[in-house]
Amino acid sequence: MVDDGSTDDSFHEVDGLPLRYIWKENGDISSARNCGIRETHGEYISFLDVDDLWQKNKLSLQMECMESESASISYTNEVWIRNGRRLNQRLRHRKYTGFIFEYCLPLCIISPSSVVIRREIFHTVGLFDESLPVCEDYDMWLRISAQFPILFIDKPLIIKRGGHEDQLSKRYEAMDKYRIQSLVKLLKTGSLDENQRNKTIMELEKKCMIYAHGARKRGKVEEAEEYLSIITQYKRQ
Repeated sequence: MVDDGSTDDSFHEVDGLPLRYIWKENGDISSARNCGIRETHGEYISFLDVDDLWQKNKLSLQMECMESESASISYTNEVWIRNGRRLNQRLRHRKYTGFIFEYCLPLCIISPSSVVIRREIFHTVGLFDESLPVCEDYDMWLRISAQFPILFIDKPLIIKRGGHEDQLSKRYEAMDKYRIQSLVKLLKTGSLDENQRNKTIMELEKKCMIYAHGARKRGKVEEAEEYLSIITQYKRQ
């Protein structure tokens, strides 16, 4: 367990439990996850964010599926609870299995708490990007899905709880700004095949147009032009 700089005596809440407790200076969610990855030594890694819950036997069921499919990374379906009420997922949150890169481009369809992943994948794609205050999971799954098939297990093995005021998604407006940053970074790596690159540029254009339109409505003309210039840059290549 990684404690990202809490000052509320959280240590006493887990005292006596069979887990390793690591306290670090407050950073962000990426630095906490990266700390956990560096401090562990197992072949497989999974995450459990503070808002989420694992269903009973989540890990054992997931590992069984991964072993039968020879998968290096998997994710599961989920139950959404907001303000105490269960929500239905929208069509855009539909999940896929296999080489799912194109389905990861519009938004993050993989919940970190649902993932089990072989450590060696991080050796290939790197750790979470600590320069991103949000959308760090979107960034990670793009890097992984561009190179590896991802097994989807269609069982609701996690519970995602939302609606409270301190959620990151409520603290940051216009989150597509950070998705755009991730797409540009991915294009600069030169690691995508032609089809992946074309689909990434199409998604980048869409997100930049939406962001620029919003910036203009807020009276930020220079910012709008900045994001439109990103489209021009990649269309010329």
